Amino acid sequence: MTLPERFIDWFASRGWQPHPHQLALLAATRDTLLIAPTGGGKTLAGFLPSLVDMAEGAEGLHTLYLSPLKALTADIARNLAAPVAEMRLPIRIEDRTGDTSSAKRARQRVDPPNILLTTPESLALMTSYPEAPKIFANLKRVVVDEIHALADSKRGDQTMLGIARLKTLAPGLIVTGLSATVSDPEALAQFMGGAEVLRADPGPAPDIALLPTRATAPWAGGNAHYAVPDVMEAVAKARMTLIFVNTRAQAELFFQALWENNPDNLPIGLHHGSLSREARQRVEQAMAEGALRAVVCTGSLDLGIDWGDVDLVLQVGAPKLVTRLVQRIGRSNHRYDAPSCARLVPANRFEVIESVVALEAVAAGNLDGQPHGPGPLDVLCQHILLTACAGPFEADSLFEEFRNAGPYRALTRAEFDACLDFCATGGYALKAYDRWQRLMERKGLWYLRDPRAAKLIRMNIGTITDPEQLNVRMARSRGGAPLGTVEESFAASLEPGDTFLIGGRVVAFERLREMIVEVANTPRKQPRIAVFSGVKMASSLQVSHQVQALIGDPSQWAKLPEDIRDWLETQRRLSVLPRAGVLACETFPRGDRWHFTIYGFAGRNAHQTLGLLLTRQMEALGLGPLGFVPTDYALMIWSVDPVEDAAALLNADSLREGLDGWLAGNSLIKRTFRSVATIAGLMQRNLPGQRRSGKQATFSSDIIHDTLRRHDPDHLLLRITRDEARRGLVDFDRIEDMLRTNPTIDHAHPPHVTPLSAPLVMEIGRVSVEGEGRERMMAREAEALMREAGLA
Repeated sequence: MTLPERFIDWFASRGWQPHPHQLALLAATRDTLLIAPTGGGKTLAGFLPSLVDMAEGAEGLHTLYLSPLKALTADIARNLAAPVAEMRLPIRIEDRTGDTSSAKRARQRVDPPNILLTTPESLALMTSYPEAPKIFANLKRVVVDEIHALADSKRGDQTMLGIARLKTLAPGLIVTGLSATVSDPEALAQFMGGAEVLRADPGPAPDIALLPTRATAPWAGGNAHYAVPDVMEAVAKARMTLIFVNTRAQAELFFQALWENNPDNLPIGLHHGSLSREARQRVEQAMAEGALRAVVCTGSLDLGIDWGDVDLVLQVGAPKLVTRLVQRIGRSNHRYDAPSCARLVPANRFEVIESVVALEAVAAGNLDGQPHGPGPLDVLCQHILLTACAGPFEADSLFEEFRNAGPYRALTRAEFDACLDFCATGGYALKAYDRWQRLMERKGLWYLRDPRAAKLIRMNIGTITDPEQLNVRMARSRGGAPLGTVEESFAASLEPGDTFLIGGRVVAFERLREMIVEVANTPRKQPRIAVFSGVKMASSLQVSHQVQALIGDPSQWAKLPEDIRDWLETQRRLSVLPRAGVLACETFPRGDRWHFTIYGFAGRNAHQTLGLLLTRQMEALGLGPLGFVPTDYALMIWSVDPVEDAAALLNADSLREGLDGWLAGNSLIKRTFRSVATIAGLMQRNLPGQRRSGKQATFSSDIIHDTLRRHDPDHLLLRITRDEARRGLVDFDRIEDMLRTNPTIDHAHPPHVTPLSAPLVMEIGRVSVEGEGRERMMAREAEALMREAGLA
C-alpha cells in the first residue's frame, strides 16, 4: 500500500513529511510492533493504513483501536477527527467505554462505526454477544496503543485472548502494537503472537538530570519536602510542568506542600485516580487550555495523552522502573525533533543513588521489565464463559484458538480441560451446587446451561480487582459535592472528627452513609491521618542490582554527590559495604536490643515477606525477635539476642518451606484467592440492581476458600492462587533471586548503628501522622543518629 496524493498533500499543508516508520507500517502486510519515541507520530502511523484503505468508503467496522485508558480513547478521537475532516474522508469514528450511554452501545451492536475506539473490557463484552460474528465480519485491522502497559497485567492476557477471538471471526486480520518504551521488543512481539518488530528513529536524547537543591536529601522518608522551594523555582521558570509522584498519598502530600510554598499563587492542579471524575476532567481541561503552570500527578497521566504545552517533567521520588521514567520523560516537549526535559528529585539518600543509576540506564538505553510468564488460567476461565455467552462452541476449536494468543501459546490440553471442567461444574468440591454448574455438553458442543446466566457473566467482566472503593462527598448539609474515592478498609478505620487529605484539601470525617463517606471542611492545616493508602512500587531487579553494584564499587563514587560519598565512605570504614554477588549483613547493639540488617535490594514487599519468615525462624531459635522494618533496599530485625549465624537463617530451602507453611493459614492468601475467584467467575461482585460491598465479597470468598482447602486442596483456583501468591503477592521470586545472585554472605558486627542502617532505625515506629511536631522530632532523631553513626 502506498500513500495516495490526497494524503501527501495533507501532510504538506501542515508542513510535515511522513516519517519513514509511518510509511513502513503502511506497507506492512502482517502483525507489527512499532516502537517509536513519544511525539514520533506512532498513533497516526497505526491508523494511516486504515485511513488510506477507507479513503473511498467502507462497510461496517473496519478498524478497532484498543487503549488501556478511557481518557486516551477520547484524546485519540479528537486527534483523528482533524485528518478525517480536512481530507473529507467518509469515515465514522466513535468510542465505546464504560462512560458510553447504553443507547449508543446498543446502536453500535447493530450499526458499528468504521473505527471504534475502546478498551479491553469493552472488547471482551462485545465478543460475548451473539451478534459478534456480524459486528466483526468486516474487521481488517486492530491497533493496540501503549501495548507495553497492557502486557504488564492480566488486562494484556485478556486483550490477546480477545484478539485471538477476532482472528477467528475475521480471518486475515492485521494487528499493530504501538509503544514508546519496550525493554524486550522480541518478547513483546511474541506476546502479540509473533509480530514483526519495526523500530523508529529514537530522536534526540532527552535532557535529564538531578534537580539541583539547596538542601541535601534526608536520610529517610519518601515525601521530598526538603526540595519544595527548588521545585517551585523550576515551575516558575517553565511554561507547564508535570510533577510525577509514585503514589496517590504522596501526590496529596506534595501538592499540599507546594501550595504552602507558593508566594506567587501560581495555578497548580492535582490529578490521580482516586479523585472524582469531575475533578480530573477540570484539571485536564485546564491543562489543555494552558491555564495551569503545574500538575502534581501519578500514573494517571503516564500514558500517551498530549496535555497542553508541557516543557518540563519533574519526577519526585525514585522512578523505580527505568521504563516508567522514560515514559514520563516523554510527556515534555511532545515533539519528535525536540529533546524531552526532565529533572529527578530523590526523596532520601538511597534514592539519590537509585536516581543516578536510572539516569545512566536512560542514557545507555537499558530499559528494564519483567519477563511475561504463561497466561493466567483464571483469565482463561473467564474467557471460556464469555465465549459460551456468544453461542455454543467446540472444545477442540477453542483450545486451538487460545493457543494462537501469545500468552497462551504453551497452554497444555490438560490445563485447558481443567479450566473447562471448572466452568462446567465448579470443580470436585462444588459439583453439588447448581449455581456453579454453568456449562453443559450436547452433541460435541458446549452451551450455557442456563442462558439467563449470560447477563451475570457479562456484568462481571474484567481483570481489575482493586480494593473496594467508597465515594467521598461533602455532607448533604454542605452541598454534597463529590471529592473522590477511598479504600473501604481506610474508611472503616475512621472515627468522627478524623481528618485526612483528599483532592488537595484537609477534610474531617463525619459519617458513613449508604456506602458514602461524608466529610466536612476543617480549619486544620495538617491532617491527623496522612492520607488514604496508595500502591507502593518496588524498584525493578535491574535497578536494584545496579544500585547494589554502585554502592560496592568506590571507583564509581565520583558520579555521586559529596554528602553521599561521605556517607558510603563512613560505612566502609565502620562495617561492610553491599556489593555485587555478596549479601551484606550486620548485627549491632543499640540500647537493650540487638539489630540485624540485611541489605537485600529486593524491594519492600519481598523484604516484608523475608522479615515475616526470618522472625518465625528466630522465634524457633529462641532469639526473641521483637519486630522488623522493611525498605526497598534492606530489612532490619530487632531482637532480645543477637543473630550470630546469618547463613543458617538465609537458607533458600528453609525459607521456601517456611513460606508454604505461612501462606497456608495467612489472610493474604485469601485476598489473592478472592481476586482469582472473581476473575474466574466463581465470585460475582456485581449483581443485577446491586453491588456487593468488599466486606460481603470477603466473607463469601473466605468461606469458599476454607471449604476448598478442606475438601479439594488441589482445586484449580487454589493452584492458581498459590502460584500467584508466591510470584506477586509476597514477591518470593525476588527473595530467591537475592539468594541466587548473592551466593556469598558477608556478616559484620559493628559496635553501633551504621550509616546505611540509620535510615532503617528512623523508620522504626513511624506512624502516618504529619505535622510540625513530627518534623522536629525526626530532625532531632536524625541528628542523634548521625552522631552515633560517625557522621556528625
